[in-house]
Amino acid sequence: MMSTIPTSIGKVRKEELDQEILRAGMIAELDAISLYEQLAAATERKDIKEVFLDIAKEEKTHFGEFGAMLLRNDKQQAAELEKGKKEVEEMTSK
Repeated sequence: MMSTIPTSIGKVRKEELDQEILRAGMIAELDAISLYEQLAAATERKDIKEVFLDIAKEEKTHFGEFGAMLLRNDKQQAAELEKGKKEVEEMTSK
């Protein structure tokens, strides 16, 4: 993993540990997505590019899985996500 976990897991309160673990998983997946898409862009070989983009797509699924679990376990996060969606819709009229 290129990034580091932004918090010391050992110092997290027990009731917040699962959310922090899920967020760390999401960070790892975002790192992987970024890396694989950059490597795909760097190669001129179509076969290598296709493999990296396919793996990046799988990492996006993993990110979504962690996100779904986070939203299930952190009601405040779920509410803020909805609030953010509405704000974007209002700002962009979509």
